[in-house]
Amino acid sequence: MMEQDRRGSALQYFSLISSLFVTTLIISNIVAVKMVNLWGFYVPAAMVLFPLAYIFGDILTEVYGFARARQVIWLGFFCNLLAVLAITLSGVLPAAPFWPPEHQKAWDAILGFSPRLLVASFIAYLCGEFINSFVLAKLKVQTRGRFLWLRTIGSTLVGGGMDSLVFITVAFYGILPSKAIQEAILSQWFLKVAYEIVITPLTYRIVRFLKQVEGIDAFDTETNFSPFKLNV
Repeated sequence: MMEQDRRGSALQYFSLISSLFVTTLIISNIVAVKMVNLWGFYVPAAMVLFPLAYIFGDILTEVYGFARARQVIWLGFFCNLLAVLAITLSGVLPAAPFWPPEHQKAWDAILGFSPRLLVASFIAYLCGEFINSFVLAKLKVQTRGRFLWLRTIGSTLVGGGMDSLVFITVAFYGILPSKAIQEAILSQWFLKVAYEIVITPLTYRIVRFLKQVEGIDAFDTETNFSPFKLNV
């Protein structure tokens, strides 16, 4: 069933963008266990994909408005929580007699979740995504819908920065030296913003296409920006 706006007209691509947002989030959390070297930056493998979540968040807010983006942010949160619970339950269920012990160790090493990392990930996600969407929506009103590049990059500067700050600090405070934590925060922040800048031309095309096809260009002039108000 296609989503509809307040006027009752069908929104053809809202469900697709929402699904891509949620899928990107879940996959990122699974692949994040591997550390990779990206141009001299040592970051989780999720950095290859996770910045797309901010781009999809930008598109949702820019085209459909903060209220709909808020619903998708919470949807992503609960879908990710469901994935974590399913993987955790699968890991603790008794193994079949023919299941080699080394396979269980591999499962635990790759798919086993650290409670501290999970808490850090969930808090950082909610803080970063809501701030990102809020900043973009406010900038859109202030700029009267002009300078999309300013809104997408500016919101990622703030939201992506908050995400990196919260996640690295909560996950590694007391484990890594302060200097290493600072470097990790700045590295993730820089890569997220760089990702946003590089993909901005594509974001322009997608936003322009969606506004034309959907016949909607939301301005959050009277929106309740509480993250806990779930209706549109």
